[in-house]
Amino acid sequence: MTTFDKREEAFEQKFAHDEELRFKATARRNKLLGLWAAEKLGMSGAEADAYAKSVAVVDLEEPGEQDVMRKIRTDFDAKGVVQSDHQISRVMDELMAKAAADIQAGK
Repeated sequence: MTTFDKREEAFEQKFAHDEELRFKATARRNKLLGLWAAEKLGMSGAEADAYAKSVAVVDLEEPGEQDVMRKIRTDFDAKGVVQSDHQISRVMDELMAKAAADIQAGK
């Protein structure tokens, strides 16, 4: 194997590793976001956990975060929860940073 081949393989492995970490962080962020939203919706316990799981699952429907944002926005509107799209987006960003830190820390 040439040095170029070794280098290429190392880059591919790093890319795969980074994508796996990004997927795990996004899944964790969605769960945390679901728990946050469930609290705003007046849910607790098993009901909140089930809602958090539904938020994580909806993210698999299409690429990007819009499906998650749409679900939370729809659920908030249905229950009269006052949160702007900007506020929800800010919480999503904050929770993504927390989830990524947790993953990197091995939690």
